[in-house]
Amino acid sequence: MGAPNLPPTQTPTNLLDFVSPTQFVDLPSKGKIYTEGHPLYNKDSVEIRFMTAKDEDILSSESLLKKGIAIDRFVQNVLIDKQISVDSLLIGDKNAILVASRISGYGNLYETELICPVCNAKNQLSFDLNTVNTYYGCVDDEQAENGKYTLALPISKVNLEIRLLTSKDEKTMIKKIRAAQKKKDQSTTITDQYKMMIISAQGITDQSQIAQFIDLMPVQDSKALREHYKQICPNIEMKEEFECTSCAHEQELEVPFGADFFWPKS
Repeated sequence: MGAPNLPPTQTPTNLLDFVSPTQFVDLPSKGKIYTEGHPLYNKDSVEIRFMTAKDEDILSSESLLKKGIAIDRFVQNVLIDKQISVDSLLIGDKNAILVASRISGYGNLYETELICPVCNAKNQLSFDLNTVNTYYGCVDDEQAENGKYTLALPISKVNLEIRLLTSKDEKTMIKKIRAAQKKKDQSTTITDQYKMMIISAQGITDQSQIAQFIDLMPVQDSKALREHYKQICPNIEMKEEFECTSCAHEQELEVPFGADFFWPKS
């Protein structure tokens, strides 16, 4: 995640002279996917502050939590370059910032809970955030430069042009999920993601036509799209060899960003 840039070691003579330490966080995207003019264009790292008491205020704000914007407000607050908008961050880059901030604020051990996929038993897990791996995505430089990626679907044979989702897209998705839960409506998470992800289908850019095609997309095409997106998307990998304490099932699982990630019990 990059070594912290610590402030001078001498004791400040004035409390206001104290400067919060900073650190550079390696970006999974290496800045290649941002368009020219973006503050992170071709930048392989970003400088952030260590967490402060003010940041804890943000993360514990009842109104911000209720609106679902506490994490985004926190990320915006720790970014040194205020020209960077948290909404424009790729999700993988934002996740890297969150992990680095969690380590500097509460340490590298993340105590959380995993649910066994076989017996549904709850298992306590202590995950070392220093073991997080960075996945830089599997793309060529030409694709990465314009932020657009192509895929030929295996069943319909439709050629898609897609983009990577940003923090703003993630926020939109969360709002839709919450609205559906509140109304007890059927979740449309998968198709909603596709509608944000797909720029064009067979050269057609009209969003209403693309939405109709998405609703009719064969399942094998849908699976191919998800697998392709995962392959090209730079992100951090939080994986753990899991063994259930109840049924002894063993499997490598993704460690989730649970409610206790920034709100540890101790």
